[in-house]
Amino acid sequence: MTAAERIKRRESKLLPWTGKLEGVPWWALILLLLGLWILYLILNTEVYRDAFLFLLEGIRLTILITLSAFAISLVLGLITAFGRVSKNPIFYTIASLYVEVIRGVPILVQILYVAYVLTPLAIELANNLGNLLLRQNILVQLGATLAGWHIRDVGMEARAIIGLAIAYGAFEAEIYRAGIQSIEKGQMEAARSLGMTYFQAMRYIILPQAIRRVLPPLGNDFIAMLKDSSLVSALAVRELTQLAKLNRARTFLTYPTWNTVSFLYLTMTILLSLLVQFMERRMAIE
Repeated sequence: MTAAERIKRRESKLLPWTGKLEGVPWWALILLLLGLWILYLILNTEVYRDAFLFLLEGIRLTILITLSAFAISLVLGLITAFGRVSKNPIFYTIASLYVEVIRGVPILVQILYVAYVLTPLAIELANNLGNLLLRQNILVQLGATLAGWHIRDVGMEARAIIGLAIAYGAFEAEIYRAGIQSIEKGQMEAARSLGMTYFQAMRYIILPQAIRRVLPPLGNDFIAMLKDSSLVSALAVRELTQLAKLNRARTFLTYPTWNTVSFLYLTMTILLSLLVQFMERRMAIE
């Protein structure tokens, strides 16, 4: 027995409870106590209760924006991932350009760019296409619809969702790409030798295994998007952070407002983290 082991054994005999303290998740207990304290203030203090009730609508919109943007980013990321693993130079170049540009620009800048640059540009192109269809007397109903579009028809909530989806589509693409490339190449070769096309092999052989492997990191990205949804407050979208700013402006109460907002974000992220950990354990067992 080494000297260090003898000292550790002697200390454990003198203070037998110290070994148990090392295994206690103190960070979780501290967070639980802080959460219970904020919850007590919300239930028993008028200023905290008023702030909580004012922020309830923001919770709904925050979750809606996150779910919508994440669903779009999953589809966009999967399409981009196919480009990243494709041998077609055009498809590969477009996908790689998208990923590198998005990863090199802050998400806030991307949201503002989508809202104030890409959206007006898309509306202008739609108007020009609609006018062209009307002049050629082709698809008149569609042309009239496109020609009648106005920038006011696209709300800030929709622009925020598109901006977040485009921003996270690049990150999801890299997760998908890593999952696809983690599957042994022999499985693709075996599928092709059985007469499957490339897309059939991807659909029935590669993707089911890859998606199973990338579910935990996708869940972590969903949590990150929930937090990054606060950036859309720059567009004056009345989500949780924007309503907190409005509540601070109307009541001049800083601490109750931002304590309540932090409590709500932390509660949502911890619940989602527990869900992701549950998924990881289930997948590890299976």
